Amino acid sequence: MSRILVAMSGGVDSSVAAALLRADGHDVTGVTLKLWGGPQDSGCCAVSDVEDARRVAAQLDIPHYVFNFSDDFERSVVDPYVLAHATGSTPNPCVACNRTMKWGRLLERSRQLGFDYLATGHHARLVTTANGPRLARSVDAAKDQSYVLALLTESQLSDTMLPLGELTKTEVRAHAARLGLRTAAKAESMDVCFITKGGRQAFLGARVPRAPGSIVTPDGVEVATHDGVDRFTVGQRRGVGVALGERRFVIDVNAHTRTVTVGGRNDLLRDRVHLTDTTILGTPPSRDVVLAAQMSAHGAPVDCTVEGDVVRFAAPQPRVAPGQVVAIYDGDIVLGAGIALSADAA
Repeated sequence: MSRILVAMSGGVDSSVAAALLRADGHDVTGVTLKLWGGPQDSGCCAVSDVEDARRVAAQLDIPHYVFNFSDDFERSVVDPYVLAHATGSTPNPCVACNRTMKWGRLLERSRQLGFDYLATGHHARLVTTANGPRLARSVDAAKDQSYVLALLTESQLSDTMLPLGELTKTEVRAHAARLGLRTAAKAESMDVCFITKGGRQAFLGARVPRAPGSIVTPDGVEVATHDGVDRFTVGQRRGVGVALGERRFVIDVNAHTRTVTVGGRNDLLRDRVHLTDTTILGTPPSRDVVLAAQMSAHGAPVDCTVEGDVVRFAAPQPRVAPGQVVAIYDGDIVLGAGIALSADAA
């Protein structure tokens, strides 16, 4: 029997994760993180979610606590999110939250309190290999969340349990219904927890000083103006504010010159992406080994090779927005990941 701290968000996944571990005879304690106190409507961090988690814990007869990490969340997730947009990057705040909050502050607190493992309701698997624990895709491909955990280190994975990796979402909800858990039919949280639906521009607009600039074509011809680069991300098509008779995409954002470059889909294509903050578990792969790269949470993996911090695609791909995570897979197993830089080759 292990002492396990379960991060309970108030949703069905973390509820069932706690229930499964409890049923297996572990000494389980639930904890809900208070991360954001501002306006939000995503079903995450709300008072109702804390109450749902507390009542599920009571049903399971396990202790439940609330940890207030709001100052850390503001400093480690919200502030970098705003700064990245102001400087022309597009970060993934859920990845940052996992790294700095759940497997940062919470894992640290878990160890201090003497727990053996930290568990969550993420849909991903942990597999044991000759070289240590590795993260792998969930059996439910449609709900797989290994991408948002791809930057976790071997040390973090060693102290982690992911009880839902072998279950489909349908099975999770059915299990919750059998137990009569109040979260069995609760809707999923899909958006950034600290931004209200459709409120990204307003959120950034209140935090990033307006700095007008130009919207240009790849050959430098100005076709429009804008009031701030934070409104744009590489790959964006909607809301670009340019009507040139055909679909135009944002292909580059230069915060230094306040220039946004737009072009056709072919202008987006790149044969590689340069990474920073790269985490590779175990021995780095040989440059001639064909692997798979995934560039968004639900994006299709594409064949690639890896050479240091450079990922080369087997066929040109739409440019990865600077700040986005690129996860590297060998089959279903995550080898590591990195964050896309602004410098990539056409």
